[in-house]
Amino acid sequence: MDRRTYTFLLLSAAFFFFYMSIRSQIVPPENVENDAVAQVDGDNAEQATAADAENTDAEQSDNAEANGNEDAIQSTEGDDEWFTIGSMDPASNQNLLVTFRNRGGAIERIEVTKRDSEGNLAFRRVDTQTGYLGYFAGTPSSKIDGVTVNVVGPGTPAALAKAKNGTTGIQTGDIILAIGETAIQTNSDIEAALAKTEPGHSVTVEVQREAGTGQTPVKLLFDVELSQHPLDLVRLAEDGGDDQIAGNLSRLSCLVTLAQANNKRIPSGERFMKALGDPSAQYWSASTSEGEGGSQSIKLETVIGSAAMEEIGGEPVRLARTFTVTPGSFVVDMDVEVTNLGSKPQDLAYRLEGANGITLEGWWYSNKISPNFSGAAARDIVYRTAADGHTLISGVTLLKEQRKDPENAFEGIFASDSESSAKDLKYIGVDAQYFAVAFLPEDGESALKGYSRAEAMLVANESGIEKHKERAVNVSFSLNSDSVQVAPNESFKQSLRIFAGPKEPELLASYGIGDFIYYGWFAIFSSILSGLLHVLHSVVGNYAVAIILLTVIVRGAMFPLSRNAAVNAQKMQELAPEMKKIAEKYKDDMEGRLKAQQALQKRVGFNPLAGCLPMFLQLPIFMGLYRALSVDIELRQKPFWSPTGWASNLAAPDQFMYWGDSMTDFIAGRGTGWLGPYLNILPIIVVILFITQQKLFMPPATDEQTAMTQKMMTFMTLFMGLFFFRVPAGLCLYFIASSMWGIGERMMVKKTLPSGKHFDLDADGDVLDAVSVSAKKNDGKQTLAERLMSQMQQKEPEPAVARPNKRKRPPNKKK
Repeated sequence: MDRRTYTFLLLSAAFFFFYMSIRSQIVPPENVENDAVAQVDGDNAEQATAADAENTDAEQSDNAEANGNEDAIQSTEGDDEWFTIGSMDPASNQNLLVTFRNRGGAIERIEVTKRDSEGNLAFRRVDTQTGYLGYFAGTPSSKIDGVTVNVVGPGTPAALAKAKNGTTGIQTGDIILAIGETAIQTNSDIEAALAKTEPGHSVTVEVQREAGTGQTPVKLLFDVELSQHPLDLVRLAEDGGDDQIAGNLSRLSCLVTLAQANNKRIPSGERFMKALGDPSAQYWSASTSEGEGGSQSIKLETVIGSAAMEEIGGEPVRLARTFTVTPGSFVVDMDVEVTNLGSKPQDLAYRLEGANGITLEGWWYSNKISPNFSGAAARDIVYRTAADGHTLISGVTLLKEQRKDPENAFEGIFASDSESSAKDLKYIGVDAQYFAVAFLPEDGESALKGYSRAEAMLVANESGIEKHKERAVNVSFSLNSDSVQVAPNESFKQSLRIFAGPKEPELLASYGIGDFIYYGWFAIFSSILSGLLHVLHSVVGNYAVAIILLTVIVRGAMFPLSRNAAVNAQKMQELAPEMKKIAEKYKDDMEGRLKAQQALQKRVGFNPLAGCLPMFLQLPIFMGLYRALSVDIELRQKPFWSPTGWASNLAAPDQFMYWGDSMTDFIAGRGTGWLGPYLNILPIIVVILFITQQKLFMPPATDEQTAMTQKMMTFMTLFMGLFFFRVPAGLCLYFIASSMWGIGERMMVKKTLPSGKHFDLDADGDVLDAVSVSAKKNDGKQTLAERLMSQMQQKEPEPAVARPNKRKRPPNKKK
């Protein structure tokens, strides 16, 4: 590979990775002043709001009773409870395990529990290799040091645990006292106790269980076999683990409240009417049931009582929702029903929020592809209407806009006075790199009907999001239903579907949301390479080997071009003495030197760009493979060798060793560091091979300028290692295989090159005109390339100039 080709390759790759690293910061958000003061913990903020709302409801209830209104309908009250539908049990064939909380009456967590053909989780968490016990929604016990279990998902290791006395399963209400030798007092203690475990390991869990009224609680010792972590597709921000970002709020997904009651509506820029309180604090009654075919449902109901409704000029209202999951499906069917419990007709509408807290996996190293120039966040709002088509609203854009105007927390998508085409909503959802959660029309419908307003919003304190972590901001959306006049004891009902699953092309296409997958400018190459990789994987059974085979196929197909590039490099070495003479002759004339060099190259028929052709052909392949690794979910969680060992995810850095605690945030911070929290081995191997290839095949420097150029190339190669340090392991494998092939290829090609000179020398040692020599050998016949060059060198004939006595006199000037 000659110097020009190598320089071009390095500059192209360096520019690409530099652009990808700053694309999300092209328009940087405003700096947050006094972060220490402005930053608010999301969970505390939500709890404070909920507490205020509960106090308001209690005051309203007390006022109603104090006024002696015995016929007043009270708002629903209760204690915190958790419920589940779906299962992690392989026998259930359920793809989802959904956890609800009655305070808020909405979704707290969605775990993806689909199994592959071998019985393993098809989509596990890739940010942890520890064993999984289960999600407990745990709270510190007030009776004894321990954590109270509030929910146990069916089929989880906790539900299948075996006690020494034969009891099966940890149950709701149990208090976890210890795991192994670790005493448990908080949820963090549970995580710490499992930190050094692996899937398949067994641990002992000591719990205290109530024995009955007046009886002494009993202690049970369970043996639990841990499993892999199912992907927590939807979760509270406070449960984000290492990916938790300060400033993101913990809020339930799919909350609902009244958007309108007669002449009172939710004020612009607000989430709810203050008289009704935060929907996160509203208690709902819940009941679960099973249907045909193994489907499971939960029905949630709440009453907004007389006291609260009177403040907004209305009468009591009941809100009801039903969620249903079906085996083998990534869809949750949802019905929303609003019932007028008053004595007069009422104009009613509801507001339904979307999902939030979508998985943040890999946000600090991944580059999510976006049709927007400014790039995408880890979570974005996507929707399609007849007017706008498929549209993405970046989370970074929402954050920037709210920092400019903190009073306006929403970005409108359409409003009640918008054109009908703008309100023709096909879907709306939150899009992550490999997964999505979206609202879809009910089966058989082409659009979400009956909604008058749609808005995108942050679920975060905009001033609390740290610099360089803006991509991890939490986002969601809301829909306002059309206002409907509801007669006393009558109701209106709307249905939709919630898709919560992977971005698999065929799966998304079946629901009409195929545009969630976006490859960008290199979509054709990415699709072809993804398909070829899948074919190779079906043969060899390992994507790492498939990537290596793909490299061999590509480089093998380009071998003739590579050989021509090697011949071109040899010609360049033969011309080096002539080039040096020209450089000495035009030492102080850069323009003259360039023209003389170009004239020499034309005279001998040498094309300096011919060696770049293999690189040009490899660039789309490199970009296509990079996009495929960033988008194709089939490559996610596919290991280099072991699913629990080094390089267990080819779509992520190889993560050889964690060094985040021993390095500064500038170096190893998530989002803030140049290198990230893990030492990666494969990028180092790539850089070593690049430098080795450069040293082996670059000709020795003939002057100071060439020597300086070669030093700059070495420095650029090392600098490029910074941009390669967080690229997917699969892409590093491609570069390693390609570089090793290139080294072997050059050694083999070198033996097949012509031993003689490509250019003849005259008596003075100068290079003869290769074109004229070729013409003599061909009996005066020139090749097509020679004829084109001859045409380019011809000058246009100058126009004939008339003799002075034949020229016309100019007209006389008027006086």
